[in-house]
Amino acid sequence: MVKFYDAKSEAELARVEAVLKQGGIEYFVTGLGKEEVSGEIEVAEEDLPRAEELLLKTK
Repeated sequence: MVKFYDAKSEAELARVEAVLKQGGIEYFVTGLGKEEVSGEIEVAEEDLPRAEELLLKTK
């Protein structure tokens, strides 16, 4: 797994998660804590180019 995106808010995290789910890309969220609302999203290295492509299409 490689770092893909560092979300700064819950809304941003939800948006990126939705894009990845819709694209069928497996991901993992790290760094979520009770005080933090952000999270680092990781994807498999082989999925990184497709994940970036999907995210750019939704901006």
